[in-house]
Amino acid sequence: MRIEKPEICVVWLKRDLRLHDNEAVFNAIKSGKRVLLLYVFEPLLINDPHYSERHWNFIKESLRDMNQRLETFSSKILAVKSDLSSAFNHIQSLYRIDTVFSHQETGIMITYERDKSFKRYTRNNTFKWIETINNGVKRGLRNREYWFEGWNAYMSSPILTFNPNPEQLLNGEEVEALEQLFNVVSLETPTDGPFQKGGTTRARETADSFFDYRHKSYMFNISKPEASRKTNSRLSPYLAWGNISVREIFQEAKRIKSRQVNKRHIGAFISRLRWQAHFIQKFEMEHIMEEASVNKGYHRLKKKVSEEYQRAWKEGQTGFPLVDASMRCLNTTGYVNFRMRALLVSFFTHILWQPWQDATTHLSQQFLDFEPGIHFPQLQMQAGETGINNLRIYNPIKNSKEHDPEAEFIKKWVPELAHLDLPFIHEPFLMTPLEEQLYNFKIGRDYPKPIVDIEKNRRRAAAILFKMKDDPKVMKESRRILDKHTLANRKRMLRDE
Repeated sequence: MRIEKPEICVVWLKRDLRLHDNEAVFNAIKSGKRVLLLYVFEPLLINDPHYSERHWNFIKESLRDMNQRLETFSSKILAVKSDLSSAFNHIQSLYRIDTVFSHQETGIMITYERDKSFKRYTRNNTFKWIETINNGVKRGLRNREYWFEGWNAYMSSPILTFNPNPEQLLNGEEVEALEQLFNVVSLETPTDGPFQKGGTTRARETADSFFDYRHKSYMFNISKPEASRKTNSRLSPYLAWGNISVREIFQEAKRIKSRQVNKRHIGAFISRLRWQAHFIQKFEMEHIMEEASVNKGYHRLKKKVSEEYQRAWKEGQTGFPLVDASMRCLNTTGYVNFRMRALLVSFFTHILWQPWQDATTHLSQQFLDFEPGIHFPQLQMQAGETGINNLRIYNPIKNSKEHDPEAEFIKKWVPELAHLDLPFIHEPFLMTPLEEQLYNFKIGRDYPKPIVDIEKNRRRAAAILFKMKDDPKVMKESRRILDKHTLANRKRMLRDE
């Protein structure tokens, strides 16, 4: 006699680690069926070089926070290490799956290939898979006509609540019965450390402090490497991993702005939410950016790889204090502001003349807020290989003096320079032998000599890249990119700023 298995829906959590304003969760609850919440730590991602332990710890903290919220409903998330098809095979040994709900992920190529494989799996196993768009980013677009109107409508739509029916979520005992079939992942993480902690609770606290008072100096400090750590929103990891929705933050920012208080600061923040979506949509439409320049005219640009230069850059030992401070800070804390990120990439690709592809995995591993749709387009833009953006070759000495004039940031992260007088902290290589003796400090011993001639290399990069912008293939590709990705209604995007 065949025993009928209980029917359930599954929410497959990915980069949407929240219960509130989560369309996949909302739709599963709305189905009226019983619901299992699932997170799969997939070996294909754990072993991928773009990810590192700091990401998995952030995810675990996020899941732990969700579980605390689920205690009210006597439920918890099934968090397992498995490949995707095996995970669902195990679930189907105890339950009949009616529908899987998830968001549509704009990830690296292996996640896209995994999703295509999972689509075939669902067909073979006769259950539905319903994907919802994530933060207004759409798959399959040919151009950006009316894209902003659609994004704005999505961001202005009602926030979705989490309100399951009594006993609709699989309870703790039922989830634990499933756990017996799996390699269950411990959600314990280090209790201390320099990284922002994951979870909706921390996301909400960070948002509240930003909207309450930190935003008041947002534009004043946005480029300052030290002050921006407090006055920037610091929401990027929470948005990247979905601890809080962009829609919720967008609507809250609009409400704050409507009060006519600090309009400029909040307006600038809102514009960055829009540009975040713009870049993710761009990556969704041009996945080639993960491996090669979106402008095919730059594919013939060849750079000689130097392991010595790359190692010095990764370790913060280039001999340029602001570059080294930024990299050491990033390696240690997982965060530097946008200008310092641009400086690091510009220095790597222009001054060291290294291919941007060689910077991708080190930076993605270090960025706690690694978001593929931001990561790859920004790398190419800062490397000057899009053909449509202004070429910016950042001068680390000029930026040091302008944005860290008292060298607070450099002193903190390059402490071997902290006892020098201010001019030498910015440019220690200017010290004479007599001054080195006076300070008991020697360039090449206590701090590296500059590994390259910055002015010579800057001129070389500028000459080559400016010339390439006039290349017929680069120009043809630039027109194609503009036709595909430019928002014809950019003025409307900015009218409320």
